[in-house]
Amino acid sequence: MSKPLEGIRVLDATVWFQGPVCAQFLADMGAEVIHLERPVTGDQARGVKSIAAVPVADWNQYFLAVNRNKKSVAIDLKKDEGRDLVHRLVEKSDVFLWNQGIESLSGLGLDYDTLKALNPGLIHATNSGYGIQGSVSKPSFDMTVQALTGIMARLGEPGQPPIYLGLGAGDAYGGLMGALGILLALYHRDKTGQGQSIDASLYGAQLFLAAPTLQPYLATGNEMYANQQSRTQTRNPLWNRYRASDGWFFLCAENSDASWQKVCACVPEAGLAEEVRFSSPGDRREHAGELIGLLDGIFAGRSASDWVDAFQGQELPAERIRPYREIAEDPQAWLNGYFSKVHCDEVGEEVAIRGLPIGFENTPGSVDTLGPELGQDTELLLFDTLGIDWDRIGELKELGVIP
Repeated sequence: MSKPLEGIRVLDATVWFQGPVCAQFLADMGAEVIHLERPVTGDQARGVKSIAAVPVADWNQYFLAVNRNKKSVAIDLKKDEGRDLVHRLVEKSDVFLWNQGIESLSGLGLDYDTLKALNPGLIHATNSGYGIQGSVSKPSFDMTVQALTGIMARLGEPGQPPIYLGLGAGDAYGGLMGALGILLALYHRDKTGQGQSIDASLYGAQLFLAAPTLQPYLATGNEMYANQQSRTQTRNPLWNRYRASDGWFFLCAENSDASWQKVCACVPEAGLAEEVRFSSPGDRREHAGELIGLLDGIFAGRSASDWVDAFQGQELPAERIRPYREIAEDPQAWLNGYFSKVHCDEVGEEVAIRGLPIGFENTPGSVDTLGPELGQDTELLLFDTLGIDWDRIGELKELGVIP
């Protein structure tokens, strides 16, 4: 079956994670994505086989997973001949994607004004750190930008260290925002014929990620939405994490009399329904700490699965807090394509990877290949796409413009 973005060509001049994962979403859906890399060393992520200096696999999942379904072309942008090749590729592309510092674009002849003159319909997309206005030159990493957004300060127990919301979470979200921006710009171009410059920043994406608590803070200025909140002092004890005999679960119930009656029905032996101090929503809010303490003692006596089954039997939302080892074997994730398997040349066998987060009935995406070898498509792209003859390709190799 065809894919939604077949016929779209993306020149992906990005490195590390945010930019490559932006292009990965487009490649998964059928776009021809050409990963533009420097000769010899390539994308810096090619050297990563660990997370936080701890080895994680015998294959480079960091690079190979986010550069799947792509081609690789290696060109030296420091040489005039190299920039000319890239300009010729831009003329034949729909999207140019960059995340290696906004300030370096002009010096390489890759700024929007230069590329627009070559291809007026081009979507010139950047994945910046902080946006294109104001301070744009300081380094940006997922964890440092997350530190700026208030997300870290909001997570965790009061008095405990701030919590980092997962390695790469902001990068992945920023990449998704970048892909969305590119698709919207392509839609606009289809209607008007006009290309444009867009930017999706790591900072902007993570501020959007913080919206459920950031927005009420912006509206009210109430520090309750900005500060760490203790699970033992929450305003709604029926919306909380609890430890069972074998692990944690999350109960997500409204602090209403109807929900309270259902909770009490799950633990009739505790006599909670007769407790005057918990008889109304206001009483439960006022005595939340006491109620949470009682529930902690009650829930410790049975397994998390038992409690989840009991709550769901009363039509109360609840789920176990699962570790990755269980999620990796979840049939629901595999059936929906959220996980997938693909052959990895590096280890000579199939490996499990993240799949696609969106399902299409008639034009589904797919994961066909892992990330390409450095420059593996350079010569064929120059020959087939740009029409450069083999003699000239040989000269470019001798000049060191291509490997």
